[in-house]
Amino acid sequence: MKLKFLFSFLSLIIFLGSCKTTVKQPKKPKLVIGIVIDQMRYDYLTKYSERYGKDGFNKILKDGYSLENAHYNYIPTYTAVGHTSIFTGTTPSEHGIISNNWYDKYLKKSIYCVDDSTYNTIGNNGINGKKSPKRLFTSTVTDQLHLAQNMQGKTIGISIKDRSAILPAGHTANAAYWYDGENYNTWITSSFYMNELPKWVVDFNKNNKANEYLNTNWETLYDINTYVNSRKDDNIFEGKLVGQKTPTFPKDLKSLRLKNKNYNLIKTVPAGNTFTADFAKAAIIGENLGKSNFTDFLTVSFSSTDYIGHKYGVSAIETEDTYLRLDKDLADFFQFLDKQVGKDNYTLFLTADHAAVHVPAYLQSLKIPAHYLNIKKFREFLLKTTKKYFNSSELIENVSNYQIFLNKKKIESLGLDVNAVAQKLSDEVINFDGIYKSVTAKTLQTTQFTTGILNSLQNGYNQKLSGDVLMIPYPATLIYNRKGTSHGSGYSYDTHVPVIFYGNGIKKGSSAKRYNITDIAPTLANFLNIEAPNGTNGVVIEEVLEK
Repeated sequence: MKLKFLFSFLSLIIFLGSCKTTVKQPKKPKLVIGIVIDQMRYDYLTKYSERYGKDGFNKILKDGYSLENAHYNYIPTYTAVGHTSIFTGTTPSEHGIISNNWYDKYLKKSIYCVDDSTYNTIGNNGINGKKSPKRLFTSTVTDQLHLAQNMQGKTIGISIKDRSAILPAGHTANAAYWYDGENYNTWITSSFYMNELPKWVVDFNKNNKANEYLNTNWETLYDINTYVNSRKDDNIFEGKLVGQKTPTFPKDLKSLRLKNKNYNLIKTVPAGNTFTADFAKAAIIGENLGKSNFTDFLTVSFSSTDYIGHKYGVSAIETEDTYLRLDKDLADFFQFLDKQVGKDNYTLFLTADHAAVHVPAYLQSLKIPAHYLNIKKFREFLLKTTKKYFNSSELIENVSNYQIFLNKKKIESLGLDVNAVAQKLSDEVINFDGIYKSVTAKTLQTTQFTTGILNSLQNGYNQKLSGDVLMIPYPATLIYNRKGTSHGSGYSYDTHVPVIFYGNGIKKGSSAKRYNITDIAPTLANFLNIEAPNGTNGVVIEEVLEK
């Protein structure tokens, strides 16, 4: 009896030992989608959470992985810089996109980040397609996916804004599309990518959805009295559309459009986001994204949130209504992806290119420190300073983006030392009301700031492109009018944004640990088993991934 029991026990051990333990590995996604929401503060996730439905923001929060304390780690927090940093995994110090527009000290003129006169507009006879990513110095995660697949698979960038379509899609994109409004009303591209629009884009343009959206009123989605998270509708802190007497609902878009550059009006209403989602869905169908043996990458940036945020501010009913409507657009888009691509066949992330400050005038009304910097008086102050200390008013070439570019030829012709002039200006600008900190380019080249806002300034400094003196204003300071808001600083109201990963290969959960936006690209690269972008200095967020 004992021998029989021993034999049975050994047989069981042998049987169990022969069984292999299998760990489910996430399969490579058919499609990766990078969603960027222009000017979305992190607190828009929590502030409006009870008003969102279950299938939009709340769906990916519930079933995805949210980084609750993700920040931009550089200055300036502008659209072009944010979109570039997300997809390159590095900061302006490396990738070279130091603003939306900046002074080119070699060309001696201000330039726009994606302008490129060597290419032509594809889609209409205008000039707004003369663009390319040539000023982007590093590769993107989208480039790296193409390289890893021997240029197989498709990469497409989409946004109403040209820079928000072009820069995320990288140098090797199959296409980037942006909207040319006013009297053109067409989605266009550049000859950098192709010589003619695909049929699906031509057909989309013919459908004229923008006209449909602009022939309606913008009314609040729900009873206006339920918008308790926002200021009252009629207040002195908001801008208004041309032709409106007050910045209030309803907004008769049909009667206002001609006074607001016709089709450009769609950029400044929630329908602009719906319009973008429509085009993204058309791209997925038209290009058969997610249907091949290779991984495709689609970047989608929703820009109307930024136009609306600038005009009305953080606490406006218009802003709240825009996000409630965007939540519905996202829910519809996620359901479309489930059906068209398949629930287990795609991975996405959602983030923002920057956040925004409360309208400084509103903060001032609450006795919270806030400021407006008078740029005209600041330039006059600089000229007086150079005249006083160096007996010349010709030492400064340009002042922009809180940077001073010196006229080095003039300085040298006067027998002056460039570093001495820069240091004197840096010392003196602190005396101007509104300027809080200032350092020279030489200081940023010779000193390592490891924490704090000077670290952010250093991460945004590019030795080849940036100015000679760099400044930081007080918190809640804008060079702007007193209605509406803006962004660009290294303070938390501009740097703290959502980062949510969702879909195939992503864990469920959240983390309050501090992460940088530059960690997104290396995390995606690790997930896709490809090389990270060549300028990446972020880290892999391992807790997000199932593998």
